[in-house]
Amino acid sequence: MNKKHNFSAGPSILPQEVFQKASDAILEFNDSGLSILEISHRSKDFVAVMDEARAIVKRLMKIGDDYEVLYLQGGASLQFLMAPFNLMKLESGKAAYLDTGSWAAAAIKEAKKLGKVDVVGSSKEENYSFIPKDFKVGPEYDYFHFTSNNTIFGTQVHHFPDVDTLKVCDMSSDIFSRVIDFNYFDIIYAGAQKNMGPAGTTLVVVKKDILGKTGRDIPSYLDYDLHIKKESMFNTPPVFAVYTSLLTLQNLEKNGGIEAVEKINNQKATLLYDEIDRNPLFETFCKKEDRSVMNASFKLIDESKKEEFDAACKAAGINGLNGHRSLGGYRASMYNALPLESVQLLVDVMKNLK
Repeated sequence: MNKKHNFSAGPSILPQEVFQKASDAILEFNDSGLSILEISHRSKDFVAVMDEARAIVKRLMKIGDDYEVLYLQGGASLQFLMAPFNLMKLESGKAAYLDTGSWAAAAIKEAKKLGKVDVVGSSKEENYSFIPKDFKVGPEYDYFHFTSNNTIFGTQVHHFPDVDTLKVCDMSSDIFSRVIDFNYFDIIYAGAQKNMGPAGTTLVVVKKDILGKTGRDIPSYLDYDLHIKKESMFNTPPVFAVYTSLLTLQNLEKNGGIEAVEKINNQKATLLYDEIDRNPLFETFCKKEDRSVMNASFKLIDESKKEEFDAACKAAGINGLNGHRSLGGYRASMYNALPLESVQLLVDVMKNLK
């Protein structure tokens, strides 16, 4: 197979070692005579997978037993509703949201169905080209919600705000990519299909003592407490997605953890953004100080070069570079598993465009 250089925003590139181990498990898992796709989720073999998949998150994040780790379904989109159901008070619910892109806007829409939502900062009027910073969030809010990285517009929160309430973060597209204090957060959620596995499961990390205080009768599947009690097995979990996520996190841990991958990620982003800034044919959509390390959204200044650039990228084996349909241009997603060599190849193509 002629392997492509995969810049797709998700489902995205994963380590080759993970593909090999996952494919082996599809044929036979743990010498059981069964495929990972057909084993019981209640079997000893898979319970061990789920236990380690939860434990490795705590190790990588350096968080304690005051947090619980869940593997759920429904993507981040379901978490847009689960978070307010579990945190927004029934009678006087009020939450603060930061509007930095399409997914933040979708989270706001869902939260408004349960209570009052104040958008304390937004860059919508400037086409989400920056991260709002001059805002305050006090204890009158049940929680503050923000998206750490915006895949479509190529912006990222580089400094977490000082707010006086619970902090909830959609970390779908930059989780495990950089060293941060995960203890800052009360709830973190992330769709797996960018940095930690295939589509099909969603990681939720929640501080246990914040739950059960809303006065709401929460529908069963939306109740974090119930999922905690059932150890992520209230319903049949996505067995293969959880297993492949475990393989991905084991690969990350084996190769130096978040500290090591952050250095490589910064190298990749610097290499690409330096070329964009140097090359008069390209520019980004967002302000320099808020550029994402994970997703570089950029465009050709001279659209007449598009056909030539697209052809050169295709000839080089570059895949998944098209920008989101709502923004256009190009988007280079540089998740953990993307090698530096792939970014260098893209930069070489950009340099050769005249």
